[in-house]
Amino acid sequence: MKAARLHEYFKPLVLEDIPVPDLQPDEILVNVKACGMCRSDVQLVDKYFQKYADIPRPITVGHEIAGIIHTIGDLVPSSSGFKEGDHVVVAPGWGDGTCRHCQMGNTQICANVRWPGFGPVGGFAEFIPVPARYLIKVDKSLKFEELAPLTDAGLTTYRGVKKLRDAGALGPDRIIGVFGIGGLGGYAVQYAKLLGAGATVIAFARSAEKLEVAKEYGADYIVPIKGKSSEDIAKELSKLTGRGDLDAIIDCAGAPEMMQLAFSLLSISGHYTDVGLVGDQIDIPLFPRVSREQTFHGSFWGNNTDLMEVMALAAHGKVRHTIKTFAFEEVNEQLDLLRTGDIVGRAVMKF
Repeated sequence: MKAARLHEYFKPLVLEDIPVPDLQPDEILVNVKACGMCRSDVQLVDKYFQKYADIPRPITVGHEIAGIIHTIGDLVPSSSGFKEGDHVVVAPGWGDGTCRHCQMGNTQICANVRWPGFGPVGGFAEFIPVPARYLIKVDKSLKFEELAPLTDAGLTTYRGVKKLRDAGALGPDRIIGVFGIGGLGGYAVQYAKLLGAGATVIAFARSAEKLEVAKEYGADYIVPIKGKSSEDIAKELSKLTGRGDLDAIIDCAGAPEMMQLAFSLLSISGHYTDVGLVGDQIDIPLFPRVSREQTFHGSFWGNNTDLMEVMALAAHGKVRHTIKTFAFEEVNEQLDLLRTGDIVGRAVMKF
């Protein structure tokens, strides 16, 4: 099969023919039809994760995966309901199944988690073996290139907004800011409208083109931040909403300067959820976080329940997409474009 594999850090992926991986009895072999490209794919190539995990190479990259069931392992029970030819998406975060996080359903934060695309098998390949419990059947009317990004970009932001909702940060008299309108932010704006219980949604970004996407997806206001100080933006917020701060923030970038800006705009008892990883350090004043009783939520990917909810929204036409498809042979070219921030929405490899 064709596969795009990382052999050396800071080098292009190698497009090569390798054997189809062996199928374990409790696994299902998926014929990949589409795989989204994520900033973490760039970060993987650029050695971002090396300090946190030693990832033996070569590995097949790609973790936003949609495809068709090709072969079912002998120990996959018929009660699973899977059949050859079913359309499926791959849930990330394959846990060990025994820890307390797995028992609660949050396999994506299992201490012994395996990630497709961060180990031997990934989605920039024609086939991938997946433990049956990490596949979700989807409506055959949905497009593979739109399903694939929902397994990360659409899933991660959904869980992040749910955290804000469940913390009581959203409601008709609240304001939520979405920072960073890239591959994740467009989805975050939509979920903020869907789950926000009437909260005012404001999108913040440097790119005018990306802000227009946010406006199209339902943002009540858009605020360009390039070259502006925190004070400038607070004044602009006051003109738009009558207030210069935000009750809730979902940060889809995680860039140091943007985090400093966003925290400076967070209200008393405000909630901040970060799902972005552009940077690697937080450098913010501590006293305002304590004296204003603010809450910071880390939010990592999502669990099977989150993904099933996202797929239900998609099946009912509640989620819109900004998708750019590309061919397998263009993987490295698209990684370079993503690295420089020149992709609006999500780039998706389509076989």
